[in-house]
Amino acid sequence: MTLSFDVDAVRADFPLLETEIDGHPLVYLDSGATSQKPRAVLDAERDFLERANSAVHRGAHTLAAEATELFEDARVTVAEFVGAEPEQLVWTSGATAGLNLIAGALGYAALGRGGADARALAPREGDEIVVTEAEHHANLIPWQELAGRTGARLRHIPVHDDGTLDMRAAADLIGERTKIVAFPHVSNVLGIVNPVAKLVTLARGVGALTVLDACQSAPHLALDLPASGVDLAVFSGHKVYGPYGLGALWGREEILAALPPFTTGGSMITTVTLDEAEYLPPPQRFEAGTQPVSQAVALAAAVRWLGAHDLAAAHAHEAALERRLREGLRSIDGIRLLGDTDAAERVALQAFAVDGVHAHDVGQFLDSRGVAVRVGHHCAQPLHRRFGLTASVRASAAIHTTEAEVDTFLDAVSGVRGFFGVTTAGVGA
Repeated sequence: MTLSFDVDAVRADFPLLETEIDGHPLVYLDSGATSQKPRAVLDAERDFLERANSAVHRGAHTLAAEATELFEDARVTVAEFVGAEPEQLVWTSGATAGLNLIAGALGYAALGRGGADARALAPREGDEIVVTEAEHHANLIPWQELAGRTGARLRHIPVHDDGTLDMRAAADLIGERTKIVAFPHVSNVLGIVNPVAKLVTLARGVGALTVLDACQSAPHLALDLPASGVDLAVFSGHKVYGPYGLGALWGREEILAALPPFTTGGSMITTVTLDEAEYLPPPQRFEAGTQPVSQAVALAAAVRWLGAHDLAAAHAHEAALERRLREGLRSIDGIRLLGDTDAAERVALQAFAVDGVHAHDVGQFLDSRGVAVRVGHHCAQPLHRRFGLTASVRASAAIHTTEAEVDTFLDAVSGVRGFFGVTTAGVGA
């Protein structure tokens, strides 16, 4: 049975949305940085800590058994959220940690760790790692480091003026020397959904490993990572209505089985002597140390909460917000949109510059009216340089955002240049 989407009912699940800022109702348009948490998530973590808190995988007592069951049930739930099997899902402290795990494991493989299958995946001198010009630093710097350690060359797919990837350049760049192709599903600055299938086809054609940053897509799009064709992917719990300090790395079983561990210690071993160790199979191989148990339970609650809604209706709601947001900004004098295109699928996220006013000043002006947005380079300095900017303002909506909130935001933006006395077009800050 199809459920109806009631944004007011959704909002009632978020206590923080009742906040006022300087006498104004909070308009939270910073979900691209971190999402708010519904009561179901807050209650799930508190309930675990009050009722079942214990270390997992290492105790024989009742609490330890219950905690372990809840922890592994959470893995099943979150794996299902992305169309995967639980043994394909590795808990990490976030997407950044997941990307560093992949790059670090490949670096160890290049040194001969992990056997022949691992070495076959690792880049070597003369190989190439391909990323895009639209990367978050978390999906750029680990590859810079891996290239530096292995002698591989780092190359990037440029973006057009409208923010879409230059797929003709991608076809030229991805060739017989390409070992890894890493790219975002959705740019955290442009809001554009990248052509995953086309990039996977190019990479598979040359036998390259594909790594997907799904941080900005997981909260907004239906994900089936195995069906997407990518080999590895990461996403963050705190962007999908879940807790801080937890992310997930998904990988094809044969890839995870080949990779050597990156972080080592307890919980991920079978046998240890004073001279050597043998490691558990994935996913435990990559989960050394104390486990994020309450966070995993909370993330499972988040995806169950999300799945309880009519997601097709929710996605349609967010698509309408995206159009209202972008078309409204287009209509305001002195606004320059980054990635302003109607030719690509998008999520409700838009970065922009205001002529003659620095992004940080715009952010403070909006905050004084209760509107929370992101300002800065959004951990994407190369992309901002591509557009001749050092910073921008980013508004990002969520399932609980209303059309009235978007209108409040647009009304506030329309007053920025007048407030700062800017009457002629200047240079976007």
